[in-house]
Amino acid sequence: MYLKRKIDIFLTEWLQDENRKPLIIKGARQIGKTESILHFAKKFYESVIYINFVEEPKYKHITDDGYSVDSIIKNISRMDPGKTFLPEKTIIIFDELQVHPDIATSLKFFKLDGRYDVICSGSLLGINYKQIESNSVGYKTDYTMHSLDFEEFLWAKGYDENITQDMLDHITKLQSFNEGEMHIYENIFLDYCLLGGMPAVLRDYIAKGTFEGSLETQRQILADYKEDIRKYVQGLDQTRIINVFNKIPVQLAKENKKFQLSKVATGARFKDYRGCVEWLIDSGIIRACYCLNYPELPLKGNYDEDKFKLYMSDTGLLVATLDEEAQDDLRINKNIGVYKGALYENIVAEALTKAGLDLYYYKKDDSTLEEDFFVRTMHNLVPVEVKAKRGTAKSLRVLINSDKYEDITFGIKLSAGNIGFEEGILTIPYFCAYLLKKILKSDLLNSRKL
Repeated sequence: MYLKRKIDIFLTEWLQDENRKPLIIKGARQIGKTESILHFAKKFYESVIYINFVEEPKYKHITDDGYSVDSIIKNISRMDPGKTFLPEKTIIIFDELQVHPDIATSLKFFKLDGRYDVICSGSLLGINYKQIESNSVGYKTDYTMHSLDFEEFLWAKGYDENITQDMLDHITKLQSFNEGEMHIYENIFLDYCLLGGMPAVLRDYIAKGTFEGSLETQRQILADYKEDIRKYVQGLDQTRIINVFNKIPVQLAKENKKFQLSKVATGARFKDYRGCVEWLIDSGIIRACYCLNYPELPLKGNYDEDKFKLYMSDTGLLVATLDEEAQDDLRINKNIGVYKGALYENIVAEALTKAGLDLYYYKKDDSTLEEDFFVRTMHNLVPVEVKAKRGTAKSLRVLINSDKYEDITFGIKLSAGNIGFEEGILTIPYFCAYLLKKILKSDLLNSRKL
């Protein structure tokens, strides 16, 4: 069963570009990169040359004679005479690029040659990406892939693209969902929160119509991630990186969700562990949300890189790390607010990241003023409040009403409630979190002052 993905649209548009460059697809392990690439390649190309540097390490020698297209094609065909290279009709796929990043040097020559299309992909690319970047500047296109977002999950459930437009119309017209719609969407969203977006988990769920085996699959993926750490990291950093990874759910469960490296292990020092956090971020396994120096525009460059919250890149994998009592509370009582709202925050962080937005928050040192996330429209800084229940949003109201924050005139609150607008706060249900980027671009937030 192939799960429809947003990368399918991107790849089709890439193919239609007559000036297309070799493509590098980045992303964490097991999110469906190879499956999507091969699905596209078999559909549009007469000849598909697939090379996996992990499964067949012999192919690391294809660059022994240099990086020209002719020498690489010659070496590939010598190792496997059965591979057919048809000019204008062949795509070459270099998978597990992190094992042989040197192949990226050839992308310039493939682009200049123009006879064959090339797609590279792999996990942990961020770890070696400086080398890849320097070898192919100006001759490649980058695409970052994630596990399935909520829209892709809806597609897997059989809904078409119209459902997204319908939800967006409700919000931009400030039209509440009816009771039936709320019930249906909330239940589908709960399933998504429990399962996450890893294809191996969702494929079984869609085929069986049950959650059977989903937790075991999620825990195996987590074990595979830790095995990658042991495989690709040398020395003491292995233990430190795994310690950081293991502490993310614990620290998200605290009232103050700022990640404290000093709490990772006894005697832990910031300078010893900062690189471990960066490794996990580069691997695509986690996401960092940085604390703004002050809530004002611009966002980039206006944050403290030493103050951050850490979130799992897939909320389903976060759920799989929860203890037995929290699992029961979530699965039996449908309480997404377990772990003091940690799941809600992770869900929103995941939705923002998958929409291509960076993560920022704010915590004022000398007061209780704290805001979960910040995004922006063309002219406004927009605070985003994450409420586990239908509660008040004190910090959000302070930011909107105070004269100190000139870039803020309205805010967004995500909650278990329906759509509404009151006193400068747009309230939307959690299942609409994936629409935030579209909402920020809508006329609702840009053609009028809320």
